[in-house]
Amino acid sequence: MIAFPEALRAFRYRNFRLFFSGQLISLIGTWMQIVAQSWLIYRLTGKASMLGLVAFAGQFPVFLLALVGGMTADRVRPHTLIMITQATSMGLTLVLALLTLSGRVQVWHIVVLSMLLGVVNAFDIPARQVFVAQTVSRPDLMNAIALNSSMFNGARIVGPALGGLLVAAVGEGWCFLANGLSYLAVLAGLLAMRLEERPPVTHGPAVQGVLEGLRFIRAATPVRDLLILLGLLSLMGMPYSTLMPIFADQILHGGAKAMGVLMGLSGVGALTGALSLALRQSPKGLGRWIAVSACGFGVALIAFSLSRSYTLSAVLMLPLGFALMVEMASSNTLIQMMIPDALRGRVMSVYSMMFMGMAPVGSLIGGTLAHNLGAPLTVALGGGGCLAVGLLFALRLPQWRQHAQVLFRSEEAAWKVE
Repeated sequence: MIAFPEALRAFRYRNFRLFFSGQLISLIGTWMQIVAQSWLIYRLTGKASMLGLVAFAGQFPVFLLALVGGMTADRVRPHTLIMITQATSMGLTLVLALLTLSGRVQVWHIVVLSMLLGVVNAFDIPARQVFVAQTVSRPDLMNAIALNSSMFNGARIVGPALGGLLVAAVGEGWCFLANGLSYLAVLAGLLAMRLEERPPVTHGPAVQGVLEGLRFIRAATPVRDLLILLGLLSLMGMPYSTLMPIFADQILHGGAKAMGVLMGLSGVGALTGALSLALRQSPKGLGRWIAVSACGFGVALIAFSLSRSYTLSAVLMLPLGFALMVEMASSNTLIQMMIPDALRGRVMSVYSMMFMGMAPVGSLIGGTLAHNLGAPLTVALGGGGCLAVGLLFALRLPQWRQHAQVLFRSEEAAWKVE
């Protein structure tokens, strides 16, 4: 293995390095598209409700199909599944680029393509969760998850900033084209990997497999609690990103560039949170981090909703992104370390349902509320809800730790959760 500092120990694995580098390039393009698509919808319609509808169309398929995707990830070779999903995503993105650059794009095109990408993501997300765990040994899994989160948020810094600048300079279509071409990096990395042959596993009926994963979650109280908390935070808190074009244009009067900067600074905060997790040697203390970060996310949302200063709003994006990433990545780490490998795809598909699947419901509700109550009040209400559920989890933390210790012992972990 190549020598790397302890904080980067997952990079000692060749397959992880290839996966990381390809995903980093692709995710920069993805974040460019997120910014460009939001601005395109806002430019075409000017309606907060339409922003919510498109976000709903793109992410709700994850909620509907994630269990099927998770079951597939546990049955099909994850490497092969990711190749298929990434190639399909590239094709759909290039169609959107062609429609936009030719001047023929309409709102219904964006809605349909967003829905199709959501269907692909329902299979892609659990497959990636399973595959990352296969690229490193179990003692280095926590570091791999933290570095994977760092990669996601490094792209979240660069992508929105580039997207905002490109939209302002040459239009949305070029952002979509750049994203479509960025998938080539992922496919190249996957093709270059050296994979070990895994013995075939006999599986029962598909429905029985899905129910097996759900029964595990119901019985594993610590896993269930983390998933519920993540789902509620996503439902109530994530609409702020959907409504960002309204804040950038109507409230802060900065346009597309301001939106790119705000989203980029949120990524800076999130990257800082992910790197702080990468420096940790064990999951000890992550339960407390989750409680504090959930509350901090709610407070940051409330403060952002009250700000009418572009500078203050930009500064608030840092703790907002930090808190959300710490909660999400800490939950991901603890869940992955408390579940058996045979159920990883199915359990992590529920994780994706809670994080990405609940977000579109929140976006749809948030867009409707913002149309009637205004974006600031909508975000403030969501922040208050996040603060409330964070405090509730903090009150339950001692009991949660006791149950978590039992699961960690069952997975033969060499540490305790405190």
